[in-house]
Amino acid sequence: MQTEQQNNATKPKTLHYNNLSVSLHWLMALMVVALFALGFWMVDLTYYSSWYKTAPYWHKSIGILLFALLLLRLFWRFKTGKPEALASQNMKLQQVAAIVHMLLYLLLFSIVLTGYLISTADGRGIEVFSWFELPALGELFAEQADIAGALHKWFAYVLMALVAMHAAGAVKHHFVDKDATLKRMWWHKN
Repeated sequence: MQTEQQNNATKPKTLHYNNLSVSLHWLMALMVVALFALGFWMVDLTYYSSWYKTAPYWHKSIGILLFALLLLRLFWRFKTGKPEALASQNMKLQQVAAIVHMLLYLLLFSIVLTGYLISTADGRGIEVFSWFELPALGELFAEQADIAGALHKWFAYVLMALVAMHAAGAVKHHFVDKDATLKRMWWHKN
């Protein structure tokens, strides 16, 4: 019986992310930007707007779907690991990248959690694309919707700043450093 370390040693090393990881990355990136734009726009809607109920419905449904994809992505990353670091990237750069990725995951989780706390403070569940209703836990602490709402907004702003930094770093690697950082997060033939 081989140990896990021996199994990992026999896995072929690659410089590319697998196609499922790439698909999840780009789909989630699109969803994050769309959710931010939708959330930024919908907070100024008035009761008389035709989008007053529709926009939050879509925002919540897409947010719950994003959370499911986040869980799938974390599971898949744990199961398959990640590619080897590029030889051109020093240890300090790898550490910064690891911290940024951890913060991105933590912020995504925090934004979904605070969104859930906002939406369910009144005891109503969240209808997700008319597929199912996510049950509510109700108000767990005083002024839950207001506190969670403020945190949700600021977490989203910080997330977008990190997303911009992440994207700028990828563009720098591609055009300035001319390394394979961006190419490895693109679909490839196995």
